[in-house]
Amino acid sequence: MKLDEIGAKIKMMRKDKKLTQEQLADIAGISRVTLGKLERAQLGSITLKTIDIILDALGYELDFKSKNSFGLPSLDEL
Repeated sequence: MKLDEIGAKIKMMRKDKKLTQEQLADIAGISRVTLGKLERAQLGSITLKTIDIILDALGYELDFKSKNSFGLPSLDEL
């Protein structure tokens, strides 16, 4: 996932859990404005720690995967 796609993914996960921005912001201990900026890919001064807190509130965590040549799936992904 690319950095500018994180906000849209968080928004989708929030809506899947039927949470408003205000509710998720309260759970994560951040402002609704910060969450809104993240969802609109206006990352500005949003830290990785803030993203981690939001994902934790949604029940997710950051994960890293390697880039594959030519967009082909790895053997683990097949």
